[in-house]
Amino acid sequence: MAILAGGCFWTVEAVFSHVRGVKAVEAGYHGGTTRQARYELVTSGLTDHAEAVRILYDPAVVRYDELLRIFMGAAHDPAQMGGQGPDRGSEYRSAIIPVTPHHARIAQAYLAQMAGSTPATRIEPYRAFYHAEAAHQDFARRHPAHSYVRKGDAPRIAALARLYPQAYSGGWTAR
Repeated sequence: MAILAGGCFWTVEAVFSHVRGVKAVEAGYHGGTTRQARYELVTSGLTDHAEAVRILYDPAVVRYDELLRIFMGAAHDPAQMGGQGPDRGSEYRSAIIPVTPHHARIAQAYLAQMAGSTPATRIEPYRAFYHAEAAHQDFARRHPAHSYVRKGDAPRIAALARLYPQAYSGGWTAR
């Protein structure tokens, strides 16, 4: 399992839903408390949550470091501070949340390699992951004509296909 926060969970979920070896992607919230893990509270910026995704994957097909490469190269802009695209605030921060000591070592090594490019991405200790409301699950696939999906998610999926063709698993396209 991997947990990543990179702005709106719709986009990160849409990208990783197209990665070979990924079995499931779940939109949710990392940090904060269960009582506060509701969209209207999280997006107010008053909680300590980040919109995040939990990725279940087959390590025989895709490794954790490959997931990080896709995260940093296609799923979001790791250099953007204070949010992603039109989404501003700490709840849209860029974070890697390792769930094992092995993942923490890989994440630290990965960010150390990027030191010259000054990524805004931080490593956060795992605290809790809360499942987002049903309306947010698999949003891009269910709403391909939505303007946010067309303007934000579709270009990120296209970047995945272009930059990491060996990892890309085709499927739907935004209309």
